[in-house]
Formats: sequence, structure tokens, C-alpha cells
Amino acid sequence: MNKTIYCISGLGADEKAFSNLQLKDYELKYIPWLRPHKNEKIEGYAKRMSASIRHESPLLLGLSFGGMIGIEIAKQMPLQKLIIVSGVKSTSELPRWMKVAGALYLNKLLPTGSYKLTEKIDNARLGVTTQEEMEMVKNYRRIADPVYMQWAISRVFNWKNHWHPENIIHIHGDKDRVFPVRKVKPHHIIKDGTHIMIYNRAREISEVITGELAKCR
Repeated sequence: MNKTIYCISGLGADEKAFSNLQLKDYELKYIPWLRPHKNEKIEGYAKRMSASIRHESPLLLGLSFGGMIGIEIAKQMPLQKLIIVSGVKSTSELPRWMKVAGALYLNKLLPTGSYKLTEKIDNARLGVTTQEEMEMVKNYRRIADPVYMQWAISRVFNWKNHWHPENIIHIHGDKDRVFPVRKVKPHHIIKDGTHIMIYNRAREISEVITGELAKCR
């Protein structure tokens, strides 16, 4: 069995999101976000992201928006297993407000270059509670590429997808306020898990992932 897990983080985040996972015998290989081309479709972007994958039938772990990209990659190449955490599998699992915002192009009005007005609201939605978590997300906002952020938010709000691979494992928190659990159908629910649970509930998520991968052997 392939022992490399390719990881795609959430919108604007980086490899630190996966830093607390403890997956014995597995190497986590982070695929960094690319700057999107002008008017690039999510299918083409996913193909460019997949160019970093060096294994056939790879293991892929997608966090939030990274899960969407993972599904788009799965449409283009076979995966041994796709694991998504704090994400959605289809358009029907998106919150209604996101679909409405996408239809009305409201994402173009979002202040992607400045978060001073929305920082507290965003932190609450993400489930940020500790000073360490606050500093982490503040740093993400500081270094975020506005071009990428505007593109990515638009692709989330306007995602048109009704398919996912059969070998998908969906892990979700019951306190996720970005993608409320009542809208999604996960395979595993983490009690009191928020949108950033992969960082602050990493032990439990590691146990779930390890158990699922053991079934593949």
C-alpha cells in the first residue's frame, strides 16, 4: 500500500493545518496552492494541482476547499482513497447562503484584502478559541494572495458538482459553522468538532484516518 498521503489544505491555509496529525508509517506530502490563471475553471486548476502527485492511485487528504479540489482530481485520475475533512462532497451540501451569494456574485463584494471588519465573526465561524489558533489564522489572512482568495471563494460559492468517488471518507465536526453538519452526510462525526478541528482535534481525526487506511491493507 502507498505510504504517502498528499494533503491539500483549506482556503488560504498551508501545511501547518496538518501539523498535529499523527499518522504512523505515513508520510504527509503537502501540495501548495497555485495562483489561478485568469478565469480558470476549477477542473483546470485541479489538473495543475495534481501535477505534484508522483504516485499512481494516490492517497489524498483534502481539508475544506481542499476536499472540493480532491473530488475534482478524482474525476481526472484514480485515487486509492480520498479523505475529506470539514468539507462538502456536492453542491447540495453547500449552505444555502453560499449558493445564493454565488448566484448573485456577492463574493466580489467580500473584503478579501482586509479582515479587520469581519475578523471576530470569521474566527467564531471557524471555531477559533485559543491564542495560538488566533495567531495562525491571522497569519493566513496577512499572507493571503487576494487574487487567489477572490478566485477560490467564487469557486466555492459556484461549485456545481453531484458526484464523488465511492472510496471517499468524509470526516466532519458537529459544531462546524462553515459547512453545518445538518447539510452534509459524513461517514464520521467528531463531537464538538469545529471547522479547524483537524488542528485542535487532530488526535481523534488521526485515529479515524488510521482505522480507515487499515481497511485498505
